[in-house]
Amino acid sequence: MMMVSFTLFSCEEQQKNPNIIFIVTDQQSASMMSSAGNEFIQTPAMDYIANNGIRFTRAYVTNPVCSPSRVSMMTGRFPGYFHDSKGRQVRSNPMSMDISQISPEVFNSTLAAQLKKAGYDLVFGGKVHLPDPLEPKKLGFEMLTEDGREILAQKAARFIRDKPDSPYFMMVSLINPHDICYMAIRDFADSLSLSRIQKNAKEALDNLDRALEIPEGVSRAEFFEKYCPPLPPNFEPQEDEADAIGVFLDMDPRSFRRGAREHYSEEQWRMHRWAYARLTENADAHIQLILDALKESGQEENTLVIFSSDHGDNDASHRLEHKNVLYEASINVPFAAMWKGTISPGQVNDRNLVSLGLDLLPTVSEYAGVDGKADPRGLSLKPLFEGKEVPWRESLGIEGEISRAVIQDNGIKYIRYDLVGTEERLMDLNKDPYEKTHVTFNPDYETHMEKIREEFENHWFQGH
Repeated sequence: MMMVSFTLFSCEEQQKNPNIIFIVTDQQSASMMSSAGNEFIQTPAMDYIANNGIRFTRAYVTNPVCSPSRVSMMTGRFPGYFHDSKGRQVRSNPMSMDISQISPEVFNSTLAAQLKKAGYDLVFGGKVHLPDPLEPKKLGFEMLTEDGREILAQKAARFIRDKPDSPYFMMVSLINPHDICYMAIRDFADSLSLSRIQKNAKEALDNLDRALEIPEGVSRAEFFEKYCPPLPPNFEPQEDEADAIGVFLDMDPRSFRRGAREHYSEEQWRMHRWAYARLTENADAHIQLILDALKESGQEENTLVIFSSDHGDNDASHRLEHKNVLYEASINVPFAAMWKGTISPGQVNDRNLVSLGLDLLPTVSEYAGVDGKADPRGLSLKPLFEGKEVPWRESLGIEGEISRAVIQDNGIKYIRYDLVGTEERLMDLNKDPYEKTHVTFNPDYETHMEKIREEFENHWFQGH
């Protein structure tokens, strides 16, 4: 009799654990949502998640490039925790993809391992871009597809409509608006590189070309006057820009970055911004298919939906495109969560610093009913989702290929470049949110500089 009672209790407890859908786009800055105030874009699906739950304005990635960021999502650790096959600390895409092994401790504490402990079925679809030891199948995920476009959305929707019996975690990894990468790459490619791009990235290029089309029946003059996004307020390079950025622009095979900065006209930069918005809307349409399936299957009130992106895009700020450099457009990403009937709708959190890579694992683990642990600096966002006042971090660390950064909750931001010697840049995002200049040598910020250096060296990046 006691055995039956225990079994029934366990089933009831299991049913309280929500299905969890994590939707991640590729290369979407936090500003690229209409609910974030962007009047040049329409993202009804992303807005639905944000408006029916909570949206964070101060969410950051651990590293603003694809593979390192995804390694963090899967492990709850900084990419720099790992080393490539040459023993180098992981800071770039090539290094991340060259992680040849992970320890049993890491393997047994990944996002997948935590969810398996909780009895969740694991489903993955779309872009992977993870090193061999962290490939979804090896972690226990069922693969829907590696296509990150509409096929993924359709298969994810079909999975939802089939109403699985067990609670599930599904990661939906959409490719766009990443296709914007190919604009400068194609424009400044030599003939051999162009041939390779056209052969290997045809679908992305076709999608990009559709995004670059201006509305039918609109003249070019009217288009730039009424439709095309203007140049950003921080279009020009930062005053007294770090030398490391200039060196980085010329690093092979990234010379297209230098080409864009020096040779794109203002109209071309604005076209970049136009296409970036259209590609984001493309991803939003795919998210809509998933949300429709969730609603029509009656699962909205039993499903936690988390939405974010692996990194942003500089999108003409500081005359840069792509990512890597630790400016806000590159590292600040959308982050929203919805669970109908549990997370109060209409919340906008503009106070707490969120780390996608460090906080996703403990958050999902807590909702699944297990105590997920990885980097001890990672925090569960569950109390914030539920509107509770809790002690929170006062600063946040971010890694990059040519620099590392710390951001404080008071808006002070510190970047330490190490590509060509050590260069420091201190910014006050409250007074200068677009990072047009810096206050590194301003005596009024001497105390701020001392404190943030101490946090950088003793809390976030010991030994660096």
